[in-house]
Amino acid sequence: MLFLNSFNWMPLLLTGKLALITTLILVIIGVPLAYKIAFSKSRFKPVFEALIGMPLVLPPTVIGFYFLLLFSPAYGFGKYLKNIFDIQLVFSFSGLVIASLLYSLPFMVQPIQNGLQSLPKNLHEASYILGKSKWQTLWYVLLPNSKKAILTGMVLTFAHTIGEFGVVLMVGGSIPNKTQVASSIIYEHVEALNYEAAHKYSAILLLISFVILVAVYSLSKNNMSFLRRNN
Repeated sequence: MLFLNSFNWMPLLLTGKLALITTLILVIIGVPLAYKIAFSKSRFKPVFEALIGMPLVLPPTVIGFYFLLLFSPAYGFGKYLKNIFDIQLVFSFSGLVIASLLYSLPFMVQPIQNGLQSLPKNLHEASYILGKSKWQTLWYVLLPNSKKAILTGMVLTFAHTIGEFGVVLMVGGSIPNKTQVASSIIYEHVEALNYEAAHKYSAILLLISFVILVAVYSLSKNNMSFLRRNN
């Protein structure tokens, strides 16, 4: 009971809140985007795939730095939001959400895209013959047969957002009760040589990550090729 009373749960709650919001928004955005890319015949398809996949290869500090410039009230877009709407995204939870959406986008889109591309072609061809539109085919035919891919994308997105550090630290600034997530407070405790506190947060995240990975591997072995390629 002493541990429960003295422990600061807010960073973990903010981490869970950020991961949940990011996952819910990205599943709404990611499904139609993955569908468009999966069945696109455009010669620019590799360009779009590369843009979405950039967070997989870029260091988080690079992405965080450019988000910091983009959201800063001293420059361009951030200055426009501040002057016109009195909105400041840098060092705010809203800024963390927007940064997380872009940073975690490939972890939602690519598993769903792979799932859609692995479906038999006769599924959507039969739907078109029966007079269904592309969106009706997606909603009533393709998505019900891609549940495992969608669940995999959601779990991977949630897990990836929980583990974010460089991006959230640069954009959010680790403000207590506002933008200080679990990864940030662990870093701060280690810097202060407070290993006991760092161990408590790390152990909780370790347990959560293990449970998430068990869930991912249980969902579908076929959709794990994406995860293996990027580890």
